[in-house]
Amino acid sequence: MDNVYNRYYIKIRTILGINPKTIHEELATALGSKAPSYRTVAEWTKRFGEGREDVNDDPRSGCPVSELTDENIELVREVINNDPHSTYNDIIAETFLSHGTIERIIHDCLKMKKITSCWVPHRLTDEQKQERVKLCRENLVKFRDGSWRLCGIITGDETWIYHRQIHRKSTNASWIGEDESPTTIVRRGKFEPKNLFSIFFKSNGPVLIHAVDEGNTIDHDYYTENCLKPVVKEIWKQRKSAGTNGIKLLQDNARSHIQSDVINYLTEQHINIMSHPPYSPDLAQCDYWPNDYIKRNLTDQPDEKSLARAVSKAIKKIPKEEFKKTFDKLLERMELCINNHGDYFEHLIK
Repeated sequence: MDNVYNRYYIKIRTILGINPKTIHEELATALGSKAPSYRTVAEWTKRFGEGREDVNDDPRSGCPVSELTDENIELVREVINNDPHSTYNDIIAETFLSHGTIERIIHDCLKMKKITSCWVPHRLTDEQKQERVKLCRENLVKFRDGSWRLCGIITGDETWIYHRQIHRKSTNASWIGEDESPTTIVRRGKFEPKNLFSIFFKSNGPVLIHAVDEGNTIDHDYYTENCLKPVVKEIWKQRKSAGTNGIKLLQDNARSHIQSDVINYLTEQHINIMSHPPYSPDLAQCDYWPNDYIKRNLTDQPDEKSLARAVSKAIKKIPKEEFKKTFDKLLERMELCINNHGDYFEHLIK
């Protein structure tokens, strides 16, 4: 019945000379998610513009629509091939099949499912994909022949953390009664307070948790003095006899990380730098695990000092096994990168 009312509206607006885009926007404003798709509005606008009077579906001839005929299957396949983003309403408008039949064809016959498009950080060129494969192969060889060990790697990066935590939509869901209103969560404003943290860790736990003072930026001098030197000091504290011998640093290619003075300092400290391909957060532990983990386990904090304490506490509560797992996953991710010919691969992770 809702479809009939919508078509009456489309018919009247078409007679008044209103274009399909405007009609769809009006229906979307009034009905929200229950509004028909633009494709459906455009199709019925076309029919009414050609002189059609009836707002009901056309009678369906031939085999019952409930039958999964080859003809119906190919009809649905063609609509989806032409527009992979088609909704059920779009397919109904194109094929005149019932919702139930279309659902059975898509899931049982075509073995298809609808998933959200994957967001990627960068459109990689062929050269960048080749570089990713090359570096992953080189690094894997060193791990496999024993010249490198996961326990000898330190990784670190910077991350912004807000004072007010929003978390994911799924964690904000709550049960409500029939007459109750859902809770509301205010979107973050552009200038909401946040602080920058520099976090380094090994396979057995954190090495450095540094809160950058408000107003400071991390250039190569700040990075060396406030991040790398404390990291080196902590390494010597943990490895009194070996010191920095055998230590490798895995970091991204931010300017402050690869500036010549930074490289020279690390060389003087006998710390080797692991080659990291550009645009590769999927191959950096800080991006694919701890930063997100920390933010999910924080509560709202009133100021900079309380946020720093909360972040430090959250990191130190992480079990050592979790740190080891994320380093083991680095090798798995290198394999996935190679097998996916250098392209982003996170959609392949189960």
